[in-house]
Amino acid sequence: MFLGPRRGEMAALPWTEVSTDALWLRISQQIVEVAYKLYGEAPKADSVRTLSLSLESGDNLVSFRAKQEQKRQEWGDAYVETGRVWTHENGEALHPDWISRRFTRLVELSGLPPVRLHDLRHLAATLSLLAGTDIKVVQEKLGHSSRQITSDTYTSVLPEMMRAEAESVMAVVPREVPFQVRTPLTIPERAWQGDIAVFFAHGARQSGETWAVGAQTQPDSDLLGMITLAGRGQDDAANAAVKWIRDHCTAHDLELVRVENFNDRYPEEQRADFSLTRFTIARSESPGVDGWALPTGLPPAASRTARGASKGHRKAA
Repeated sequence: MFLGPRRGEMAALPWTEVSTDALWLRISQQIVEVAYKLYGEAPKADSVRTLSLSLESGDNLVSFRAKQEQKRQEWGDAYVETGRVWTHENGEALHPDWISRRFTRLVELSGLPPVRLHDLRHLAATLSLLAGTDIKVVQEKLGHSSRQITSDTYTSVLPEMMRAEAESVMAVVPREVPFQVRTPLTIPERAWQGDIAVFFAHGARQSGETWAVGAQTQPDSDLLGMITLAGRGQDDAANAAVKWIRDHCTAHDLELVRVENFNDRYPEEQRADFSLTRFTIARSESPGVDGWALPTGLPPAASRTARGASKGHRKAA
């Protein structure tokens, strides 16, 4: 699902082409089905490749190999030694068509929308592209003969990639969103649990680019304060809320411990008009000097100075 191999490539994969220590597997052979008969052959030159494994994938393969060894012991002499990674419990190699039929049945049992086994290969490519992986790397991962094939196949993903890239570039440069305080923020004693208080800043579009952001401990509780701003969307509303709360903490000797953006909690069709941010703040008290007295038990200042001078004299001598 994450590496995007072809069905025949996985059916042919031998343990000799897998390293769970160095975390890689090598695609160097495949099984081809013709009229349900199987033929082993080398993939095209461009399809021979080495894929890196994640730590989790490596752990899963170690666990699966241990289970395979257990089955080998249980079946004894009846066990079929194929050397393949993916086999039936008696060691027999998996038929590519059996893999597809089994996958279709698992999808039916899951209750999820129908998807083909080959769609997992597309999923691997899509996830890689959306994660920001260079398309050349994705091409090599899938074993495509050229970058153009990968680009043509996943053109529907590229606009999303370009939009995400534009947003990420903008996010690198911090921007302050101007706002007006309509009701000063007041955090009542009931909002505190010891020295910690947690509350939400809920933003809602009023009209056009005008937003109102109110602080509340619960959705149906009284407002602790409110600001208004002219913003382009929920991110501007959230950024203004963060600046508002940070200014309040600075002015009242409080510590802003945590900020959590919950904008994605809204349905997609509502995200343009609402924002939600959770804040955790703490009372920060620094020790004062009132009533401070010199602790007892320390040597007099003159004695400390004399010893220090004596030590320096000995060192110079």
